[in-house]
Amino acid sequence: MQEIRLGSSGPAVSRIGLGCMGMSDFYGPADEAESITTIHAALEAGITLFDTGDFYGMGHNELLLREALRGKRDAVVLSVKFGAMRSIEGAFLGYALRPAQIQTWLAYSLKRLGTDHIDIYRPARLDPEVPIEDVAGTVKDLIDKGYVRHLGLSEVSADTVLRAHAVTPVSDLQIEYSLMSRGIEADTLPKLRAAGIGITAYGVLSRGLISSTALNGQINTGHRTVFPRLAGENLSRNLQLVEALARIAEQRGATPAQLAIAWVLNRGEDIMPLIGARKRTQLAESVGALNVRLSDAERAAIEAAIPAEAVQGPRYQPEQMAHLDSEKS
Repeated sequence: MQEIRLGSSGPAVSRIGLGCMGMSDFYGPADEAESITTIHAALEAGITLFDTGDFYGMGHNELLLREALRGKRDAVVLSVKFGAMRSIEGAFLGYALRPAQIQTWLAYSLKRLGTDHIDIYRPARLDPEVPIEDVAGTVKDLIDKGYVRHLGLSEVSADTVLRAHAVTPVSDLQIEYSLMSRGIEADTLPKLRAAGIGITAYGVLSRGLISSTALNGQINTGHRTVFPRLAGENLSRNLQLVEALARIAEQRGATPAQLAIAWVLNRGEDIMPLIGARKRTQLAESVGALNVRLSDAERAAIEAAIPAEAVQGPRYQPEQMAHLDSEKS
């Protein structure tokens, strides 16, 4: 497993990371034993970064990681998102990022994870009532006390990242980036590269859309139908793009998912894809992308198969898009 550094100030991590959200939330029931076995398989494959959120399964995801990483904590980098408030039924109620709230979120995460520190601690979204400088300052205090190692951010604009970075170094921005979500290329990516700030890319398979399973009509939509790209006519038209990618993948002896991951890997060593595997088979397919090397001609062919302007539907529902700082000019 190749190792990279997240930004100029962040930790050394594996070339790909494992996003654990789906093991506890959003994509239907998951097999807990299989989830733990998949995490163990990821460790054996050399994956060292594991991404979670304190609101994934109302703490279940952190408890799952605690069990899976028992005796292995020092070998991994834990990335934890915080600040999202949820109802008993699971609805999102906004974000809470005042200093006392951040300390409370952290105290509970440390307890659930069974650790004395978080490696990368990142607000899940902006709290419109709290300036990002105040959030960064609170996390800086926690870094100074040894409870946190690095500040990361999630789904914010480059300008917001740089404002936080002026208070304390930001290791990386976690943001959706894939063949079907290329919005960071115009402004965010160049600005963060200039500042030495890394990218952890989630959604590299567009929530299962870029997959052989989707092409076979077996994608488990469930909660996924809340994403416009996976509903109605948008789904049909987007699958036509995936079919074009699949033809290229077949020529390479790879799967569409492997080509999509390889494309993100090809975009630069300052970008680390987070793969959302819930099963060992999915993990093995994703890790296989590390062996796919793309020529300039192949990269151009892949981008021609899925032109950014041909993708149908926004990343999230309009009301959610309106709250994404990363989508604001």
